[in-house]
Amino acid sequence: MDLNADLGESFGRWTLGDDERLVPHLTSANLACGFHAGDFRVMEASVALCRRAGVAVGAQPGYPDLIGFGRRPMPFEPDEVESLVRYQIGALEAFCRANGLEMQHVKPHGALYNQAAADPALAAAIARATARFSRDLLLYGLASSEPMASAAADANLRFVPEAFADRRYLPDGSLQPRSEPGSLLTDAADAAAQAVAIATTGSVVAAGGPTVTLRAETICCHGDTPGAVEIAAAVRRGLEQAGVAIGPP
Repeated sequence: MDLNADLGESFGRWTLGDDERLVPHLTSANLACGFHAGDFRVMEASVALCRRAGVAVGAQPGYPDLIGFGRRPMPFEPDEVESLVRYQIGALEAFCRANGLEMQHVKPHGALYNQAAADPALAAAIARATARFSRDLLLYGLASSEPMASAAADANLRFVPEAFADRRYLPDGSLQPRSEPGSLLTDAADAAAQAVAIATTGSVVAAGGPTVTLRAETICCHGDTPGAVEIAAAVRRGLEQAGVAIGPP
């Protein structure tokens, strides 16, 4: 099982998350590319941090919405989404080359991620942008998303289904909106238990109590969740104790 987190989300003199303490617990990192978070200095430092830690690097393109942190839907057409995703992949690739790293994957961020999980046109735009850059890149997306899986297949990309340790699920396998109470799991033990269940049983208990089938190859812990470092450490420890091998896809 791959263990990933969103890194490089600081901007200028404003710091978000504790990337230095979080990265040792990861096998993959999704780096902000300057649209929803991050800037050129943060991107440079984040790639270098991952190189030193031996953590695989992926681009995390999002909507151009620094104020809303990319978590607000924006009315972009699919061809515009394709261009903005390609732009951000290219920006991160420059820093990867400078640091002697090969980019591993692409994972959309925030509202773009959630919209693409349900919208075949947006999913196809993201997959096209990724494939036209390199078909060697993996495409991360919500494990329950048929549009993302199909778009990756159509573009001849390997799709990596993703689950979340620190987010509550709805009965249809989608993520409970952050605006609803209980959508975020901030207790490290609870997050670890959910991650272990996903990895070992292929299922998760959703809001309201039903069990949902969830086949995942990577598990995410958000870097901006309160207690993110403790959550990631507990998740990795729980997976290893359950006999789950940890490594990038």
